[in-house]
Amino acid sequence: MARSSPRPWLFKNISAKIAALPMIFTTLVVFVGGTAWTVIYSFTDSKLLPRLNFVGLEQYERLWRTSRWVVSIENLMLYGVFALIFTISIGFLLAVLLDQKIRFEDTFRTIMLYPFALSFIVTGLVWQWILNPDFGLQSIVQSLGWESFEFNPLYDQDIVMYGLLIAGLWQGTGFVMCLMLAGLRGIDEDIWKATAIDGIPRWKTYLVVVIPMMRPVFITTLVIVAAGIIKLYDLVIAQTSGGPGNASQVPAMYVYDYMFTAQNLGQGLAASTMMLLTVMIVLIPWAYLEFGGKKHG
Repeated sequence: MARSSPRPWLFKNISAKIAALPMIFTTLVVFVGGTAWTVIYSFTDSKLLPRLNFVGLEQYERLWRTSRWVVSIENLMLYGVFALIFTISIGFLLAVLLDQKIRFEDTFRTIMLYPFALSFIVTGLVWQWILNPDFGLQSIVQSLGWESFEFNPLYDQDIVMYGLLIAGLWQGTGFVMCLMLAGLRGIDEDIWKATAIDGIPRWKTYLVVVIPMMRPVFITTLVIVAAGIIKLYDLVIAQTSGGPGNASQVPAMYVYDYMFTAQNLGQGLAASTMMLLTVMIVLIPWAYLEFGGKKHG
């Protein structure tokens, strides 16, 4: 009696499975392995080099007792809330305007998307010059006769994060606009015709019909923008280097300084783990809404 071949599914599409091996290896070793290494060594007292000398939650207790870390979290929350609201709102409004089949649409879209092609370092340096009180916007306005005009957010501890926010919005709004415009172009023309026949105002069509239909686009955009906010670093380094004082510190700067400058690997990895936890808080609801929600929809 001939024996049946064991697990024939293992050899089905064998070429595709072999081609996927590098991706699987990269995922397991680089992403999963790197994440596990970060979390494990965050519970140690590693300094310049990693060592498995566990100290429990000592690094995390020290982290949340450090005023610099608390300030960086507060700054990130302030920047994040305003960046999410204004980036998505302005991006959607610009997309609505471009969706009106205006002339030179391609030109406007290219101009609006151009800042996104720049690195955060370049963006930060550009806006550092623009907001410089000696030869930037303030100096120009004062030279035109308005001598009492003052606008130097990068040198004021109370509003320095808003100066960073201006540069962040300038760079990110165009990208969000393109995402929203792609979503709007996916709306069936029959919907617009039906709402026009029913006499529904166009603005109401956007609010009641179009925006709910663009839910996946909004969720994806929210995740992309939120991920960029969490890893905010280059823009701060280029514009303020965390100053004045510690007024514009962000978590990524704390991680970098402790891991590579202060040579306190355990403390830096503890801060990295907290940032990783923040990313998970963002990604898990997105994954549920995108994949888990469809099973019940």
